[in-house]
Amino acid sequence: MAAAHESADVIVVGAGPAGSTAAYYLAAAGHSVLLLDKAAFPRDKICGDGLTPRAVKELTAMGVGIDGDGWVRTAGLRVYGVGATVLMPWPTVASFPAFGLVRTREDFDQLLARHAVAAGARLLEATKVTAPVIDAATGRVTGVTAEHDGASRTYRAPVVVAADGASSRLAVALGLHQRIDRPMGVAVRRYYTAARRNDDHLEIWLDLETRNRSGRTYMPFGYAWIFPVGGNTFNVGLGTFHVGQKPDVDHRQMLQAWTRRLPAAWHFDEAHAVGPVRGAPLPAGFNRHPQYTRGVLLTGDAGGMINPLSGEGIDYAMESGRLSADVVSRALAQPTAARREQVLQSYPDLVRSCYGSYFTLGRLIVQALNRPAVMKAVATNSMRLPVLRTLMFKLWTNLSDPHSKDALDRVITTLQRLAPPA
Repeated sequence: MAAAHESADVIVVGAGPAGSTAAYYLAAAGHSVLLLDKAAFPRDKICGDGLTPRAVKELTAMGVGIDGDGWVRTAGLRVYGVGATVLMPWPTVASFPAFGLVRTREDFDQLLARHAVAAGARLLEATKVTAPVIDAATGRVTGVTAEHDGASRTYRAPVVVAADGASSRLAVALGLHQRIDRPMGVAVRRYYTAARRNDDHLEIWLDLETRNRSGRTYMPFGYAWIFPVGGNTFNVGLGTFHVGQKPDVDHRQMLQAWTRRLPAAWHFDEAHAVGPVRGAPLPAGFNRHPQYTRGVLLTGDAGGMINPLSGEGIDYAMESGRLSADVVSRALAQPTAARREQVLQSYPDLVRSCYGSYFTLGRLIVQALNRPAVMKAVATNSMRLPVLRTLMFKLWTNLSDPHSKDALDRVITTLQRLAPPA
């Protein structure tokens, strides 16, 4: 039998935005929570470091301070199309703040993990979860095994939240593999320190015309970015999305070629680089199903909860972390195991009701924009038409109001109603 300090009401695997958010809400509700992360903080994470107003809303709801050192506030995007550059303020939506933020994941993830600890969660760093513990009689997951301080340990709980990222060792161990018919992204990024002015807009480039490994020039669906993270440091990267066959491109070479096209005075070159180019997959559009099985709930990247149009994952990670915590908390309050299981099984329907139609719409758009001629037409023409670019921006950020009388919001609401939930 596990020692008392190795047991809890809930185990959360992964202390990124999804896991730390879930741990915070569960601990705040009075549950004992073990939050396990394979790394020790502070630790880096491959990301663009940008937070949309959706993520800002989650931060403020948790009581996380968003002023002071380490935060860069953004008013919107500066978007570079083919032959056109436009400023796009964050869409005005009553339920979301009118600004975004930037903060390096090295700082951001540690801040959220410490916030969960302050609420009462117990954080175990450098604890690599290796497998679920499965009850032979019921087939349910009753904990996890992990390596900590060179020894194998067992941690037990009646419910486990898997927030262990895109590769999700727990999901794979339970037979939940990524679906090739759902969007998958690839992103690479590098930090640079340069004298270029930090301003209050994220910068996005739609023109990613490149050569594939076969030597053919084409424009994949994706974008490049320059995000200011403070202290004259910038997160510079790019990403593409596809459904099915992976694009025949080298993303690191694409990043190198694109930064060479930028003005030399911006200093995004080897002499001003901080660290190597690093990359990561972006599983999007619910590319793992179901999001609950046998006592384990999948959140964030582990459940494929990444925006298939923008690649944004922090906001969906925090939102799904909050949703999973609410379901788990309600389940633990039930008087019988059968009632508890009934509540836990409601989780997939809950997240589908939140994201399913949008993710389906996103998948259809990704499939269309994977045609290079379509992507080039969009990059060339969309920025020149105010109505079209506003519609695309609202879709891209998933920042529309289903209750608004605004014509574009009503168009987006109609499109999502027509799209069957993913």
